[in-house]
Amino acid sequence: MPEQLIVAGGLLIDPASRIEAIRDVLIEDGRVAAVGTGLTRKPAFKGVATIDARSKWVLPGLVDMHVHLREPGREGDETIATGSKAAARGGVTTVLAMANTEPVSDTPSQISFLRSKARTDAAITVLFAGAVTLGQKGEKLTEFAKLRAAGAAALSDDGRPVMNAGLLRRALEAAKDLGLLVIDHCEDLHLSNGACVHEGPEALRKGLKGSPWAAETVQVMRDIALCELTGARLHIAHVSAASSVAAIRTAKKHGIRISAEAAPHHFALIDKNIEGYDTDGKMNPPLRENRDRQALLAGLADGTIDAIATDHAPHGCAAKSLGMDLAPFGVIGLETSLAVALTELFHKKILTRRQLVERMSSCPAALLGLKGKGTLAPGADADLVVVDPNISWTPEPPYLSKSRNTPFTGKKLKGRAITTLSAGRVVHAL
Repeated sequence: MPEQLIVAGGLLIDPASRIEAIRDVLIEDGRVAAVGTGLTRKPAFKGVATIDARSKWVLPGLVDMHVHLREPGREGDETIATGSKAAARGGVTTVLAMANTEPVSDTPSQISFLRSKARTDAAITVLFAGAVTLGQKGEKLTEFAKLRAAGAAALSDDGRPVMNAGLLRRALEAAKDLGLLVIDHCEDLHLSNGACVHEGPEALRKGLKGSPWAAETVQVMRDIALCELTGARLHIAHVSAASSVAAIRTAKKHGIRISAEAAPHHFALIDKNIEGYDTDGKMNPPLRENRDRQALLAGLADGTIDAIATDHAPHGCAAKSLGMDLAPFGVIGLETSLAVALTELFHKKILTRRQLVERMSSCPAALLGLKGKGTLAPGADADLVVVDPNISWTPEPPYLSKSRNTPFTGKKLKGRAITTLSAGRVVHAL
């Protein structure tokens, strides 16, 4: 007999299937077997285990295409096991882990090792990006075909930009032939020049070195030109600046194959929200000004920005206590991303519930070419999250992540994941 489960009576929001209605979801052996009404009343399903989703939303599991899991090399900050549990708590059932591990994930053997580790340790689906350049040094391309054969799901030097335009052009041409997505961290290092916050009045007031918006936008515009030149796909990570959003919008209107993501901290917060010299407000790119945040909101609403991704970047308390100049960049976000998006985007009427699911599930799944993810159509993987959009709560440590570096601690949020299923298994229940 197949292993069966019914998620019953919830508002199913599945943009890929064009469904936004009360439905039951029948799961058999880790896949969606049927979607319909009144399944629990049918004699054939008498006695089948049921999750009551009445008055809740039922969504395809969220897909976060930008996380850092720190394994191998920095397991004290995060591991595949702890990061995947944190993701499950936030309703995320698929993540793409970046390659800036120690050592860098730049060889087929490293990708194979990580995939094997994920099979034994992960609570959800964990995918891995291979590095664009050896050691992420920006000097020599990795062997893309071998990385792809080993199971790399995308290519990225995130954490560092590919500064050499000629090298990125060759990378895009090679990735295009292999059907791999290149994800670029857009930062002109000569403009950012070791800054720890956004360049503006707040940085000046605090006596901190600032990075201008142009440090991002200059590289975004370069990448757009290279996309047009090569005809390849390229994805812009963690967009933060208004001018970057405008450039991406114009490029899309001209049919250039560019896509982009925004992180919850960038669309929810600005530089003025950093209390004193709190390093939980230090990330790269930095929190910018209100005009930048408003541009991100508009870009999410009109589809210029395709996806919401956390850039989950765990760091231990010792490192984050070194002060604004010396502390590492980055914040955790897997446990709060859905709640922040609901609070700032849905409840403030920036996005409809359908658009929210598109940005957090169906669109990132499509960008990564993930069949069976980002939808609850029959035959799809039974990755599913039951959401209470109206429950109020306040994030507080301890977190399931090994780290606690988040600017959302103590902030009242509205909405969260109640139950998360990965391949039909309950991996989180509130």
